[in-house]
Amino acid sequence: MPFSEIRYEVADGVCTVTLNRPDRLNAVTSTMLGELGEAWDRADADDAVRAVIVTGAGRAFCAGADLGAGGATFVYSRGRAVSAEDHRDGGGTVTLRIFDMKKPVIAAINGPAVGFGITLTLPMDVRIASTAARIGFVFARRGVVPEACSTWFLPRLVGISQAAEWVYTGRVFGADEALAARLVSRVVAPEALLPTARQLALEIAQNTSAVSVTLARQMMWKLLGADHPAEAHRLDSLAMFWTGRSADAREGVNAFLEKRPARFTLRPSADLPPFYPWWQPRPFRSSRD
Repeated sequence: MPFSEIRYEVADGVCTVTLNRPDRLNAVTSTMLGELGEAWDRADADDAVRAVIVTGAGRAFCAGADLGAGGATFVYSRGRAVSAEDHRDGGGTVTLRIFDMKKPVIAAINGPAVGFGITLTLPMDVRIASTAARIGFVFARRGVVPEACSTWFLPRLVGISQAAEWVYTGRVFGADEALAARLVSRVVAPEALLPTARQLALEIAQNTSAVSVTLARQMMWKLLGADHPAEAHRLDSLAMFWTGRSADAREGVNAFLEKRPARFTLRPSADLPPFYPWWQPRPFRSSRD
C-alpha cells in the first residue's frame, strides 16, 4: 500500500522514513500514525533493512499534533462513544512498536521537533540533531500531558530533574542544550545531518551480525527496568550460550583471524533464538476486563 504522509525508501541496507507533510511542518495526524506503524512492521519484516533513519521533509522534523481542529484537537472521542478506560493514545502505540523493533532506529532531527515531534524519537536508539533543531515538550502549554510513553522514556534518557524542567515549563530549547543533556548524541550542520545519520546506519549494516544487533538492542532496552544486574547476567548467559554456537559467531571469529570482512548470514526474520522475545509485555486492557 502506498504511503500518503510519509516516505519510505530502502537503499544499501538502510531504510529512510521521512515525515512528509512539509506544508504543515510534518504535524502528525491519525493517518501518519497509522503509516508509521506500518513502516515499522515493514522494516522489521525485511531482512534487507539493517537500520532505520527517521527525518522530516522541508524545514521541520515534526511540529507535533496538527492543531487545525482548534480547541477540539485533543477531544479524541469526537463523534464516537469512547470512555477514558477504552481510549488508547495513538502516539503510544507508535513508540511502543519502536520499543520492540528488531532494527536500530536513528532520528535525524532536521528542524523544529515539539510535542509528538520529540516524544516520537525517545524510543529510538540514537538522536542526531541539526543546528536548526528546536525542541520542546510543550504539553503543559497546551493544557495536556506528555504522551507517547514519554514519561517513561525521557527520565531514563536525561534524568528526572532535567526531564521535569523541560516538561513543567514546556519551553522550547535549542540543539546545544539537548546535546548538553545528552538527549541527542551529536549536533551537526544542516547539510551534514543526513550524511552523518547514514554513515552511522551503514556502519551497522555493513559490519555487524543482524541477529547480534537485534538481541543487543532488546537486551539493553528491556533491562532498563531490571531490579538487579543478576537479571542481565541470566539473560547474557542465555544469549551468549545460543549466539556462541551460531554460524554468525563462527564467521565473525574466522573473518577476524583471516583479516577479511565478515559475511553474516543469520536473519532476524527467521533465525532468532527460541527464547526471543523473552519479555512479556502487559496488554492494554480497559478497567472493565
